[in-house]
Amino acid sequence: MKKFRSIKKLPLLVLLFSPLLSGADLSTYRGFQFGMSLSAALKHSGMNISEVTTIHERPAQIQELAWNPERFSSASRETDPVQKIVLTFYKHQLSRIVVDYDIDKTSGLTSEDIIEAVSVTYGSAGRPSAETLLPSDVFSGGVKVIARWEDSDYSLDLIQSPYGSRFGLIARSKRLDGLAQTAIANGIRLDEQEAPQLQVAEEQNAQSILDKTRLVNKPHFRP
Repeated sequence: MKKFRSIKKLPLLVLLFSPLLSGADLSTYRGFQFGMSLSAALKHSGMNISEVTTIHERPAQIQELAWNPERFSSASRETDPVQKIVLTFYKHQLSRIVVDYDIDKTSGLTSEDIIEAVSVTYGSAGRPSAETLLPSDVFSGGVKVIARWEDSDYSLDLIQSPYGSRFGLIARSKRLDGLAQTAIANGIRLDEQEAPQLQVAEEQNAQSILDKTRLVNKPHFRP
């Protein structure tokens, strides 16, 4: 019975990682290649520039594009386990890819199931010797890295939510993502340094508006 259960899972496991199986190359995921331009990614995804979000402006522009395969393929609604892919661009170059899997389409799969499937393509996975957490916009405690495949230029992390119910992938160009993270840190530091001056300027502007409004309203006020 147990053997039958494992065989039954195999088609879903193959489907889950079919984009990876199409080419054992950590530099590419579903046709999105690290270093490709934002315009090329938009063309490949079928999306347009209005759907790009700028998350940092300085000292380097960093942008994001969220892509949902279901939007462009009716078949994906039934079979594709990918719920969303978020592409990050450093100076208009693709630097990071974050893949969120649909919890309903990975239900019943264990972390070992998924690690085994990815390892068919990339070889033995590296396992963290201690708990490794990455920041998350969804989970305040971060997400746990349960396996990693990498070479000198790229890395692919299999991640799991702190509650064990969600899986995802974080793929990145080590060089471009490193530059992006440095730029984000420097941008935050610049914002913190300039915050007091900006607050003073905002208060002065607000007072100036009130003063002008007072000049307009005072002559017409009657008790």
